[in-house]
Amino acid sequence: MNIQIFGRKKCFDSKKAERYFKERKIKFQYIDLDIKAISKGELNSIKKNISINDLINQNTKEFKSLNLDKIISLEMKEEILLKNPKLFKTPIVRNGNLASLGYAKEVWEKWE
Repeated sequence: MNIQIFGRKKCFDSKKAERYFKERKIKFQYIDLDIKAISKGELNSIKKNISINDLINQNTKEFKSLNLDKIISLEMKEEILLKNPKLFKTPIVRNGNLASLGYAKEVWEKWE
């Protein structure tokens, strides 16, 4: 397994995801979205499993200030997401070409 966790230090579900993999002694790479953004290639891989609309956290200040609720174009939303990593729901967990959103223990168990 090649696990990547995209999360935030203040996100409770991101901490739970870290703990899940640590308890099972599964190596993972943790990427703090407050420090490093998701690359376009990583986002393309994630999009194979999770839609752009599902990735957007509608409860953020950025969502409201950028008027994302009025934008229909998925390409435009993708560009805005890449430039504003605080808009992502977390954690996003990748295992190669597979990806999950949120604390998804049932999904991760299938990866083992």
